[in-house]
Amino acid sequence: MKQAFDPAAVQDRLRRSWSAGSSSRFRPDNPALGQCSATALVVHQVFGGEVLKTLVPLEGRMAPHFYNRIGGRCFDFTAEQFAMPVRYDDAISSPEEALTDTSPAQVAQLLATFHAA
Repeated sequence: MKQAFDPAAVQDRLRRSWSAGSSSRFRPDNPALGQCSATALVVHQVFGGEVLKTLVPLEGRMAPHFYNRIGGRCFDFTAEQFAMPVRYDDAISSPEEALTDTSPAQVAQLLATFHAA
């Protein structure tokens, strides 16, 4: 059964859950950095909806950035990692594609800390 979805509460729990265990790019001064894939997967697993993606500049190349659509609304819980606003393509993705940008261990770590938060 999916949990009730409160975006503000989800954002707060995620901020308290992100760590080096959920992203190898984790930085205390920018905790959302590198967390998009694991975050999109956890949110999808817990609340359902769709996994979406857009391309963002990363280290001189364009890279996928993952986020969610729930109840017809888009939610990017890791947008704060970017200095500039993101231009969202809202391209349909999948949990399998998002998993290519993270590891099962990182997703499991974030899921465990999210449930404990």
